[in-house]
Amino acid sequence: MATPRHGCPLCQSEGGPLVWRGAQLRVIQADEPGFPAFYRVVWNAHVAEFSELTPTQRADCMQAVVLVEEVLREQLAPRKINLAALGNQVAHLHWHVLARFDWDSHFPDAVWAPARRAQDTARIAAIAAKRAMVHDRLHSRLAQWQQAQNV
Repeated sequence: MATPRHGCPLCQSEGGPLVWRGAQLRVIQADEPGFPAFYRVVWNAHVAEFSELTPTQRADCMQAVVLVEEVLREQLAPRKINLAALGNQVAHLHWHVLARFDWDSHFPDAVWAPARRAQDTARIAAIAAKRAMVHDRLHSRLAQWQQAQNV
């Protein structure tokens, strides 16, 4: 197992509100204004690249990403789910899982592109109001998976 790295924000803290933690990975809610259904699947041990994981660990990591995507689709019915593993700013393996809506300020462009329109605060608030339900479902699905797989 990799040693926590001094100065790495994902080694020193959860990285955001914790939704679920397993032995190998955790799911956090990302604090990105205007994007109320933005989550990260974070590998607990400090590794920078996906290829540093064993094949089994890679499969476990991707299964967690899939479970987060499925729950967001089931609970929020977004237009699209964006997945990304960049790591340019924080070189600690984590996947972005972001529910996108055709009304969001940047859609269909990337969230880091210039905004196309003003934020729809009423719709953002409506999605944010569903967070507790989404978090409960994420926790349930991930815990069931962990129990079945011993992850």
